[in-house]
Amino acid sequence: MRLAIVFFFLIVPFIGNTQTLIILGTLQDGGSPHMGCEKECCANPQENDFVASLGIMDDSGPILIDATLDFVAQTNFLKEITKSGELKIFLTHAHMGHYAGLLHLGREAANAKQIPVYAMPKMSEFLSQNGPWNQLLELENISLKNLQNNHPINFSSGLSLTPIQVPHRDEYSETVGYLIQGKNKKAIYIPDIDKWSKWEIDIRELVRDVDYAFLDGTFFADGEVPRPMEEVPHPFITESATLFESLPREERGKIIFIHLNHSNPVRKEEFAGRKLLEQQGFRFAKFGEKFSLD
Repeated sequence: MRLAIVFFFLIVPFIGNTQTLIILGTLQDGGSPHMGCEKECCANPQENDFVASLGIMDDSGPILIDATLDFVAQTNFLKEITKSGELKIFLTHAHMGHYAGLLHLGREAANAKQIPVYAMPKMSEFLSQNGPWNQLLELENISLKNLQNNHPINFSSGLSLTPIQVPHRDEYSETVGYLIQGKNKKAIYIPDIDKWSKWEIDIRELVRDVDYAFLDGTFFADGEVPRPMEEVPHPFITESATLFESLPREERGKIIFIHLNHSNPVRKEEFAGRKLLEQQGFRFAKFGEKFSLD
C-alpha cells in the first residue's frame, strides 16, 4: 500500500479543465470528537467532519491549503475528484491543525518525493530547524517553496495565490490567509485571525473585492468554552455579523464561515442563531461544496 501511494503521487496525470474551489474540511484544529469533550457536540461523530482545509482544482494540478490532522482522507478525496496524484500544499501557519498532516508524507507513511510545500519565512524556518519536520526535507519528501507577504505565486493556468499576513498567535510562525485569483473570480481564505479590529486591512473592503470570502468562524459567541476566551482570540461570529451588517445582502452572501470549533452551535443546521444568520445572507462551509473560479 505504501508503494502504491507513492506511485499515485508521482505518476497519475491531472485531468480537468476548470478552476474550482472545494471545501475539504470545516472544523477548528482539534476536530470533532474533540479531546476531552464529553458534551453532546462530540457525542455523535459526523461523516466527513474534517479539520478546515480548502482544495483547488486547476489545470496546473490540485492544490491543498493546509495539511490538517485529516490529511489522508482529504488528499484521497481530492485525488479521487481530480483524478490526479499530483499535489501542491500551501500552509497558513504553525498551529497543529494546519501543518501536522505533513507527517504522512514521511517515510513512515507515503514516503513521498519532493511534494512542493509553500510557506512563509518563519514557517519555513520552523520546518527546517525542528524535528521531525526537517527529516521530511532531509529525505526530500517535501520541497519548501518560500512565500513573501503580498507577493503572488502565479501558475500557467492563470491561477494565483497571494499570502496576506494577519494578526494571530504567532508562537512559531507568522499567519497568513490567501487571496486566490482564478480566471474570472476571486476568493479570500482566512481560517484564523485574532480579531478583525486588530488588522490594518478593512475586511469589509476585501469582501467587496472578491466573489467568495471564507472567514474565521471558530466561535459563535463569548462564553462558549470553559476557559478564558482571550487565550484563544478569534472574531466571534456574532461580532462578525455585526461588523458586516452594513454590507448589502449580496455582499453578505459572499461570506462563508469556516474553521468551526467543536463547541460552535452553528454546526447544527437547526440552531436558531444559524438560521437567523442565513436569513441575513451569511453562509456556512460544507464538506465537498464547490465554488467555480471560471
